[in-house]
Amino acid sequence: MSDIHVDVLVVGAGPGGLFAAGNLAHDGHRVLVCEEHAVVGEPVHCTGIMAPETFDEFDLSRESVLNGLTRVRFVSPSGLSIDFATKDAEAILVDRGAFDRALAARAVRAGAQVRTGARVRALTITDKGAQAIAGDLTIDARLVILACGASYGVQRRNGLGLPGQYVHTAQRELPAMRLNDVEVHFGQDIAPGGFGWAVPVVRPHGSFVRIGVMTSHDAPEHFGRMLARVAGSWGVEVDGIAPRLKILPLAPIGQTYADRLLAVGDAAGLVKPTTGGGIYYSVLSASLAAEVGSRALERNRLDAASLAVYESKWRSRLSREFAAQNALRRAAVAMSDADIDALFDLAQTDGVMPLVRKTARFNEHRHVISALFKHPPSRRILFRALAG
Repeated sequence: MSDIHVDVLVVGAGPGGLFAAGNLAHDGHRVLVCEEHAVVGEPVHCTGIMAPETFDEFDLSRESVLNGLTRVRFVSPSGLSIDFATKDAEAILVDRGAFDRALAARAVRAGAQVRTGARVRALTITDKGAQAIAGDLTIDARLVILACGASYGVQRRNGLGLPGQYVHTAQRELPAMRLNDVEVHFGQDIAPGGFGWAVPVVRPHGSFVRIGVMTSHDAPEHFGRMLARVAGSWGVEVDGIAPRLKILPLAPIGQTYADRLLAVGDAAGLVKPTTGGGIYYSVLSASLAAEVGSRALERNRLDAASLAVYESKWRSRLSREFAAQNALRRAAVAMSDADIDALFDLAQTDGVMPLVRKTARFNEHRHVISALFKHPPSRRILFRALAG
């Protein structure tokens, strides 16, 4: 085995790990990113929907952008539908593999090393430093950034805990003869505890659709039902190939820092409780972790007490969002198909959609959630579900 000595070891080359690596390297620290897969950005688990302002907020390359999304059709269990449209794209679709590889290139330009096919299979942290084994490497580091997705062995061993909520997802991108608006389907038959989706994808070599489900259980079975429901209208050939499966956290782990250790993105359980979206929270938490980690490295103060400010920072940014989104998720999970249909019927007749148009933001859900809970007819349906 060969030895490598760095200031920062980043475990995982997803958006959070790569963004943190780039920022830390830019600050002059020696950074190594270890990625278990052979290619950065593969395999793809994520739908890849982002708000356009995310690129400006974090100065991200737009080369991975595929197409804008301006129209969405929500479908209730009984088939009631609500169309929502915006003049400008409130969300855009990215090629997630290309997005990650652009972040890797950014990190390398800043001076970080990125090693693929290097799964971290052992990690020991002491008051004198961290040591990891990845492939044939022994890596000594002063600080470790955990960006390993929904994998929680290191967190558990270091007393950080586990996410309090999980869902299961299944998704595939398939060739489509016809492109429709984004579709979001609800109901126990399609996605209990979640929803199903179909998202148009425009690539230079053809048209595709990303079909998936987020559900409390049996994701492959419910994916099959969602695929059967939308295949005809999108012109999709059902080929019997299994979807890609993923377990998704919907709540933060108990603590996101320890001696010489910070967790970001999915590895910290920082995901939107309403939709499971994680790219924005991954990059945001990575930015905060890099800021705190860089200062700690400069001062050589890498104990848990010194790194605790990271958790204070992300909680300051996200706590209100999490509280609002969890309130809506609790109500949504408790809703029967009849409750969902009642909410759709209400939205068609009672001014709910103007509230949504006025308050909806892709990266911030608390304003629209607050508006729904303050709207008396909507509140009655949501509270009835919670009481039930």
